[in-house]
Amino acid sequence: MAVHKREQFTEAEQQLATIAKALGHPARVAILKLLAKRQACVCGELVLELPLSQSTVSQHLKELKAAGLVQGEVDGPRVCYCIDPAGWARARQLLGGLLAELPNTNNCC
Repeated sequence: MAVHKREQFTEAEQQLATIAKALGHPARVAILKLLAKRQACVCGELVLELPLSQSTVSQHLKELKAAGLVQGEVDGPRVCYCIDPAGWARARQLLGGLLAELPNTNNCC
């Protein structure tokens, strides 16, 4: 089995993999949908709308922030989160590029 190092992949491929990993959990998708619907920064209200504990929501927000999909701003003792417009633009560009490269038909086997 071949061993691959991250350096062997393009920056775009690495970024897309990070974004895909962040989107790979249904709780994170739900969080993004809530943030997009509100179109504003949200501090503690996410926990009220999700069947998750505060610590679990915080961990998911940390992953989304690390992927560049959300941004957080400290507001006293809490952090307020919202969609990161630049991060979303990059995600759209990368996902669109990947989808454009894939065939529209099933040419397998």
